[in-house]
Amino acid sequence: MSDLDAPVPLLGFAAWSGTGKTTLLCAVLPRLRAAGLRVGLVKHAHHHFDIDHPGKDSYELRQAGAGQVLVASRHRWALIRETPECGSDPALDALIGQLDLGRLDLVLVEGFRHLRFPKIELHRPVLGKPLLYPDDDSIIAIAHDGVIDPPPSIPSLSINEPEAVAELIIRYVREWNR
Repeated sequence: MSDLDAPVPLLGFAAWSGTGKTTLLCAVLPRLRAAGLRVGLVKHAHHHFDIDHPGKDSYELRQAGAGQVLVASRHRWALIRETPECGSDPALDALIGQLDLGRLDLVLVEGFRHLRFPKIELHRPVLGKPLLYPDDDSIIAIAHDGVIDPPPSIPSLSINEPEAVAELIIRYVREWNR
């Protein structure tokens, strides 16, 4: 079911833009942490983004020519790597490889919906977008806020019940570790 190989469970949240992936993840993550899971996350951005800004030393050093800048404090660190040679989005498996997987129990992925790996599809019928399921057989569940006709043959949850989504993820991790 997956084109990706990772030493920890990998689970995506796939949906059309504006469906509420980040909102649901923000509600699910505290529940996963409360269950004792150490969670990493990879988020795809369709647009240019920057985590540092003009006037900051790290920004100025990068603009001066540093291709990689690591900013660290006693609370966190961040690596900023310029990738002008890529010409396209980086491969998900390469991004996952940048995580410290030995310190994680689960990697969640927001986006990358066109890749084959286990995913929960989020769907809001009011948006008028088609379901990704059943055309994507790597979708293991659908979280939605309307009627899906015909009903899916995979688990169907309310997108407005993050505790149920978290429970499904916890079961997924337990089964993966068997």
